Amino acid sequence: MVDLAKAHTAAIENLIQNKNESNYNVYNIGTGKGTSVLEVINSFIKSTGVKLNYVIGKRRSGDVESAYADNSKAMQKLNWEPKFSIDQAILSAWEWEKKIRNI
Repeated sequence: MVDLAKAHTAAIENLIQNKNESNYNVYNIGTGKGTSVLEVINSFIKSTGVKLNYVIGKRRSGDVESAYADNSKAMQKLNWEPKFSIDQAILSAWEWEKKIRNI
């Protein structure tokens, strides 16, 4: 979540300094590396120690193998880059979720 927060901060600073090409801009924020759903599940289990119940079913028409963010625009225009791994990001998000839900 820290990477995401820093990207938001960089985007706001960019807006305040009138560096945007228009009244808004769209940036993809992520590691730039593809991550499958199963990799995210395994990362969550490894990072948090929480076991998840899940079933691997048949692929559905239109399912993608992995998803990734092309973060090159954010890296170039905002001078931002991801600093944390998927494991670290998931753990940070889980800790935040526990805090706001009093888990």
